[in-house]
Amino acid sequence: MATGKSTAAARGAWIVFEDEASQSLKPPRARSWGRIGQTPVVRVRGRGSGRVSMAGMTCFRSGERSRLIYSFRVHRGRKGEPKGFTWQDYRDLIVRAHNQLKGPIVLVWDNLRTHLMPQMKDFIAANEDWLTVFHFPSYAPDLNPQEGIWSLVKRTIGNLAAANLDQLATAVKRSLRKIQYRPHLIDGCLAGADLALDT
Repeated sequence: MATGKSTAAARGAWIVFEDEASQSLKPPRARSWGRIGQTPVVRVRGRGSGRVSMAGMTCFRSGERSRLIYSFRVHRGRKGEPKGFTWQDYRDLIVRAHNQLKGPIVLVWDNLRTHLMPQMKDFIAANEDWLTVFHFPSYAPDLNPQEGIWSLVKRTIGNLAAANLDQLATAVKRSLRKIQYRPHLIDGCLAGADLALDT
């Protein structure tokens, strides 16, 4: 992490943390309110093979407003449908982040198999003038601020009895958009990972 920070400082780059998550129709547990002595119960179907997959980037640079850039996809469990993000999806997300941030990027992400594919390595090598990549240690989600974003999203949709995948996707997208307009929440996820940017 220290190497990534010093590299970003030397290049005037954004530090970008990436991670992915998914949500099925079975909602995550969340706190709720109910009458005294009556435990609230939310009944959901929780059936179906579909899910909403999300890939997100929390972006930080000293002196700049923190950003959240994301992509998501609805998987309906149809035959031949990709079950997750492809290396092209991650490539496109990185390019979109570069276009929006208008500056070099130091990307920090995990060792997901898709991140290590030869095509992705070739893309990174071909764009080394603005893209530097570091990998998290194995099994270290507590170091990634993007995990805090997923926690916020799942807290927002907790106990949501979505009737179908479209309703779930709408709720997820609404939650992500709200976070985008609240940079203090993104900064809080950085602090929650026990990280800080030196001014």
